[in-house]
Amino acid sequence: MQYKNEVEAVDALHQSFNNIKAEISKVVVGQDDIIKSVLIAIFSNGHCLLVGVPGLAKTLLVQTVASVLDLDFNRIQFTPDLMPSDIIGAEILGEDRHFKFIKGPVFSNIILADEINRTPPKTQAALLEAMQEKSVTAAGQTHSLPKPFFVLATQNPIEQEGTYPLPEAQLDRFMFNIQLNYPAFADELNIVKNTTSNKTAALQKIIHADDIQYFQKLIRDIPVTDNVLEYAVKLAAKTRPNTEFATETVNKYISWGAGPRASQFLVLGAKCHAAVTGKYSPDIEDVKAVAEPILRHRIVRNYRAEAEGLSIEKIIKDLL
Repeated sequence: MQYKNEVEAVDALHQSFNNIKAEISKVVVGQDDIIKSVLIAIFSNGHCLLVGVPGLAKTLLVQTVASVLDLDFNRIQFTPDLMPSDIIGAEILGEDRHFKFIKGPVFSNIILADEINRTPPKTQAALLEAMQEKSVTAAGQTHSLPKPFFVLATQNPIEQEGTYPLPEAQLDRFMFNIQLNYPAFADELNIVKNTTSNKTAALQKIIHADDIQYFQKLIRDIPVTDNVLEYAVKLAAKTRPNTEFATETVNKYISWGAGPRASQFLVLGAKCHAAVTGKYSPDIEDVKAVAEPILRHRIVRNYRAEAEGLSIEKIIKDLL
């Protein structure tokens, strides 16, 4: 893909983003903000954690994104008896008496890790290592994962029996924590109308793997002014209790704040948000637009905040 300059390339990204969103909306109704966040994460080379009750089209969304982006897609259903080798693959003894590596489902462009909190820490760690390193090591051999590689993990917030919640250090690997809510009444009417008839939407493949990798590099080349950079870093620093920039609310209600990875994602997310909305450089509004899903899972409330019913979202809003 050749463009005369980066301005033309950003225009192409903006146009592609709108086309992708329009295609996905043919199948996934009324989830515009969720679709936007997932696409921003993909173009920023990050991963997403989707939190929502069953039946909110999480799986359908990922399948549709994979189809429109012309990428390979695998779904892994996490269960308490799932082993790391069920995800990354295993060495087996072939007919020629030599060991060979059989690749697991993680060798795909888009992975849907369904109900990631249902499986023990050892299996969670295998996936999270693949997410971080973009490779898998088995029997001393390193196998690179296909590019681009994107994990969309789902969590069910209501059934807590038999679950293994992800520790904070592992939650930190996800760029976004996206909360899904029930659809609006008009949207639900549309969903039911579309899914209880023989109507099927024909999806166009908008861009391919090479285009996505090109746009991921382009996002990193987008310039950022010092005041936007400082705002993003200061925003992450404000969440850390008993430090230089911490507010009174943070000191009172937060036991643990966001680390440096939050600052990096705030800047990357702002760059991508600016590009997909047709701007050539991010401003403070772009940082604010991505702040909530980036900070939500990186801030830990204390007992006082929980007792007083103060939500993470309210704390983040007060910091912006």
